[in-house]
Amino acid sequence: MNQDQIVGQWKQLKGKIKQKWARMTDDELDLIKGKQEEFAGRVQERYGISKEQAHKDIDDFIESL
Repeated sequence: MNQDQIVGQWKQLKGKIKQKWARMTDDELDLIKGKQEEFAGRVQERYGISKEQAHKDIDDFIESL
């Protein structure tokens, strides 16, 4: 799944994202709208992980779709 597909299907993906990253709020996910850099930053903040780890987790998640 590429970045354009993620942005286009963001509303459908929100449920799966909430299952993996339950600390993310609906409002945050609405603001992110599929932008991977912003999403990684929010995951990094919420979970106290490095930027690199946030990107790796997101990439792994996307590959599993």
